[in-house]
Amino acid sequence: MERWVIYAILSMCFAGFTAVIAKQGMMGISAELGLTVRTMFVCIFVLIFAALSVDPMEIKVLQKVNYIWLALSAIATAFSWVFYYKALKVGDVATVALIDKGSVVIAMLLAWFLLKEAITLRMLLGAGLIVFGLVVIAKK
Repeated sequence: MERWVIYAILSMCFAGFTAVIAKQGMMGISAELGLTVRTMFVCIFVLIFAALSVDPMEIKVLQKVNYIWLALSAIATAFSWVFYYKALKVGDVATVALIDKGSVVIAMLLAWFLLKEAITLRMLLGAGLIVFGLVVIAKK
């Protein structure tokens, strides 16, 4: 199995834990405060991770375009997290997490449109199943 697949599977597992743990962590507090505290911990962890993993010489190759795209990604992430936590605070974890995973379909379409990545029949079928699952689970 390729390394990137292992990383993606680990990401999936940790993302699943995140939703349940976050819901528990927000008991008695607002979604906004829960997100703020969580983000502080994420920031500290990522800074430590970078200090241990990033070669200082690599920082010199950063260009304006890197900053622009990564800043846009950070803004999108912030909005995603804000709305995810608001939904998680009042909704069922499984339903909120599944709707959030609809982002796979959006990412696939954006990658096709912006990055010219190919969309195969297999990917279309998978995206269709995700959308179908969203409709089935989100409908009461």
